[in-house]
Amino acid sequence: MLEEGSFRGRTADFVFMFLFGGVLMTLFGLLASLFFLGQAFTIMLVYVWSRRNPDLRMNFFGLLNFQAPFLPWVLMAFSLLLGNSVLVDLLGIAVGHIYYFLEDVFPNQPGGKKLLLTPSFLKLIFDAPEDDPNYRPLPEEQPGMDPMDRQQ
Repeated sequence: MLEEGSFRGRTADFVFMFLFGGVLMTLFGLLASLFFLGQAFTIMLVYVWSRRNPDLRMNFFGLLNFQAPFLPWVLMAFSLLLGNSVLVDLLGIAVGHIYYFLEDVFPNQPGGKKLLLTPSFLKLIFDAPEDDPNYRPLPEEQPGMDPMDRQQ
């Protein structure tokens, strides 16, 4: 839902979020001696999605109803209940919060500006080129043109 909602038509920005989160998570993971960060990465994506959908109602195993921003915390509590370390979940939440703050909160504050700018080389690789306003299609490429009219 994050990819289809917040990042629709912005593939380069989505890839940049992955790169930003991956680099930050790797650095923090090395400091905390965590080497398997797949779950943390997933929690980061869940955190960003949940903060961007604050009014969405969630249901956890039919037992617990809550708003979407609480989903990462509910998942962390479930990890704790299963006896797993919550350090990985906390790492994902922290990195997700850093991304969310820099991307969605800080630019909207008085005097704030957008600090996370997607590099142009990512936009060249992943985003569709913009339409050229001076482009004129050939007559046979025009929509609604009957193929039989082209042969005459």
